[in-house]
Amino acid sequence: MNKQKRIEILSRLRAQNPHPTTELEYSSPFELLIAVLLSAQATDVGVNKATKHLFPVARTPQAMLDLGVDGLKHYIKTIGLFNTKAENAIKTCRMLVELHGGKVPENREALEALPGVGRKTANVVLNTAFKWPTIAVDTHIFRVSNRTKLAPGKNVDEVEHKLLKVVPAEFKLDVHHWLILHGRYTCVARKPKCGSCLIEDLCEFKDKTE
Repeated sequence: MNKQKRIEILSRLRAQNPHPTTELEYSSPFELLIAVLLSAQATDVGVNKATKHLFPVARTPQAMLDLGVDGLKHYIKTIGLFNTKAENAIKTCRMLVELHGGKVPENREALEALPGVGRKTANVVLNTAFKWPTIAVDTHIFRVSNRTKLAPGKNVDEVEHKLLKVVPAEFKLDVHHWLILHGRYTCVARKPKCGSCLIEDLCEFKDKTE
């Protein structure tokens, strides 16, 4: 795919949604971090249902730590893998309190050192909470990048590297959100909705649907 085509794709996505953001509900970097940690192999809708009740009683790492693992499980038991997620979240809160003064660090290495936080979660927090031009690659972004040929790669790291290389600076801050939403609602896994796709004429997917 050539540079002009990529710019046109990104320009159309921007025109449709000039100020995209995550569908996870949060009001601080800490709440975003916990929401993203809980969202692995779960839907944003499911996470929001749980955090709607959790966050009012645990808005800070210390408050969540005070709930303890069992107390936290009570709030997140509707989310997949909630046992592991509760343990990781409590360990993360302890580290935030003990090492970072109860604040979410604006630092990739410090974020990735937190239990349950990998590169993708760190990228989401740095991008969404701190406005870094990072690109977190999830299953939606991986699929859209490969299917359209915007930034093909064999794994998420390759796709991330390619996106960082080919996406012009003016689009970097928001491209993560545009591609996730496009993959979630239009370029869906089983049968993409090519007929109602904003970028169908620019997409290089060979097996287009109606």
